[in-house]
Amino acid sequence: MRRHLATPKRVNEISQHDIKLELDVRCQKLIERMLRTTFPAVAILGEEGMWGDTHADARWVVDPIDGTVNFAYGIPHACVSIALQLKSTKRARCKLGIDYPDAYETVVGVVYDPFLDELWTATRSQPSRLNGKPIRVSSRKRLSETIIAMGFAKYRETLVATIPVLNQLVHRVRKVRILGAAALSMVWVANGRMDAYRERGVRLWDIAAGGLIVERAGGEFWRRAVEGEHSYEIIAHNGKLRRQILAAG
Repeated sequence: MRRHLATPKRVNEISQHDIKLELDVRCQKLIERMLRTTFPAVAILGEEGMWGDTHADARWVVDPIDGTVNFAYGIPHACVSIALQLKSTKRARCKLGIDYPDAYETVVGVVYDPFLDELWTATRSQPSRLNGKPIRVSSRKRLSETIIAMGFAKYRETLVATIPVLNQLVHRVRKVRILGAAALSMVWVANGRMDAYRERGVRLWDIAAGGLIVERAGGEFWRRAVEGEHSYEIIAHNGKLRRQILAAG
């Protein structure tokens, strides 16, 4: 990604609010080869395709380039996101507040920003780390003191639903940021650079790793399934803001 940031990029698909690059596919195939070599029995669910039985007890969830539009325009704010998920038991699903039958729990999360050379990691049993050092979410409790990031999914329905939320929040927080890479916004919440991230219609591969990293840094990863395969509304925050954010819009 670093090598290709400033070079012309081959576009596979383009729409009003999204771009798919040939490099997305190439990056996923590289990640797939590495994972399959070491873990040949584990399925892979990726933004650019699937391998194996993605409803099996274990699966990798991969976004080879989160922030593709940024990357396509030469903006150095994009990352790689990889999560390992295990199928949850009924008891675990109730505890997580998830009400769909094939729920999975992330047990390993990795997000890498090649432009800042920052690697976020977490496991279900270990705290979150940035380049090997433990991190924590912010301690801000007042909505008026917070920086909140928002994402705008590419579909008209989610854009229409999100704009009123933005209009409400922008008057109640210190700043709203729209940075264009969900996984990076989430891990920036995990180490306290921002206080919360909200998006409706975000896909699983954008959030699987970042959600665990937020949780293991002391925050909360609230989500609910919405219309669309592997689609969610989420609020990733420092554990003190969800009610205020929902009340504000």
